[in-house]
Amino acid sequence: MKSIKLEETILLYLQYLTDIKKYSQNTIRSYKKDLEQFLFYTENLKKKNLSDITERNLKSYLFHLNDLQLSKTSISRKLSAIRGLFDFAFKQEFSDRNIKSIIRNPKNRRNLPEVISESDYDKILELIKLEGELNSRKDIKKIALIFELMYGCSLRVSELVNICRSDIDFDRKILQVVGKGNKVRYVPIGSRSMEVLEDYLSVNSSLERNELLLKNQKGEKLNPRVVYRFVNTFLSKVTDISKKSPHILRHSSATHMLDRGANLAAIKEILGHSNLSTTQIYTHVSVERLKKVYKKTHPKS
Repeated sequence: MKSIKLEETILLYLQYLTDIKKYSQNTIRSYKKDLEQFLFYTENLKKKNLSDITERNLKSYLFHLNDLQLSKTSISRKLSAIRGLFDFAFKQEFSDRNIKSIIRNPKNRRNLPEVISESDYDKILELIKLEGELNSRKDIKKIALIFELMYGCSLRVSELVNICRSDIDFDRKILQVVGKGNKVRYVPIGSRSMEVLEDYLSVNSSLERNELLLKNQKGEKLNPRVVYRFVNTFLSKVTDISKKSPHILRHSSATHMLDRGANLAAIKEILGHSNLSTTQIYTHVSVERLKKVYKKTHPKS
């Protein structure tokens, strides 16, 4: 079998993930960074060809990652990229052995996502309204819409900033969302979210169908860091949870739907998860919330 350099294999693999698997640019950048780190390590071992890398080298790399005191989540992500690389090499017949099965993740207890309560979310909406009345902020309708779409439609930041006006079906109250891997899904827009959306468009009526819904002052795509700043500011006023990122709104949305009896499969479709197992984390969140309520309020707790 023809010998192929590891560096060349990595380039071909990243191209495959981009062109065939249609992974997002953020995911590709993450894979590239992790695989380049692995390449640097193997080059220090004088291992330049794919066929030169042994099981022992892979295990030593795991020890190396542990020595760097990386989190188990980070190590698992890096090993996942390497597994994918070797699986790709085997299927493309660049290698006569598939050693992905020996690259195992460290045991990792998955932390439950943090969420805010429904009452905390209502407080945020009141604070946004008050901020607009007291300070006459020009961007207050934009901030209100950011919260309503992220919570009301369970969106990721990357999905939010790419919404065009044409993605909204006002008659059916449905939003077309392009998620990870360019997968399209359709999410219902609730009545309160529709009110906030229509209020926002009342002062942005010049938006063309194919224009982005949310823009900065220069008329450009809204930067995700700006969304983070808005969300962090208002979350900080109502909750003391450790993470105050936009993703908290998505976690909270899913958890509150489950609390109110939503079907797990339906939540999976709304969130755009590929596997039901990813969505099932919210069942654990709800159980933990019930435990806290029980311990705090039940006379026999």
